[in-house]
Amino acid sequence: MAQIRHIAISSDNPSKTADFYMKAFGMTEVARHNLPPGVVEDAPRPSTVVLTDGHISLAILKFGKDQTGVGLEYQGLHHIGFVVDDPAAWTPHLEALGAPNITRPEDMPKTAHWEIKFRGPDNVVFDISHLEWPGASKVEPDTKAQPVKDAAE
Repeated sequence: MAQIRHIAISSDNPSKTADFYMKAFGMTEVARHNLPPGVVEDAPRPSTVVLTDGHISLAILKFGKDQTGVGLEYQGLHHIGFVVDDPAAWTPHLEALGAPNITRPEDMPKTAHWEIKFRGPDNVVFDISHLEWPGASKVEPDTKAQPVKDAAE
């Protein structure tokens, strides 16, 4: 069973949103990209603030490119991320279950975390990565292995 270690929120103001989650829930900032510290009223595209609760990485992103077809003005829950052992092996497994691959590693900005995105049921976007996200707790190696395929696959 893969484990969720990453949640991404699309925001017009990553600093302001991060400030809210830090004050509301005591989250800690672990990374910031293309955005000076403090509340910035006009955040550039792309920019990111990454927070953690000690287990999950919460990325608050102002995207520079529409990766999922929702448009750059979309704000809200963007995607969730799972740590897996071998993304190349997981891709056909996920596609066989009806989850189309919607981004490839080469689609990601060079400074972004390595991941590939899929569209799951109910139009929910998720990604997989063999790397753990900043601020996320470690994942036990045996939980990252691809599930045994059943006869339907």
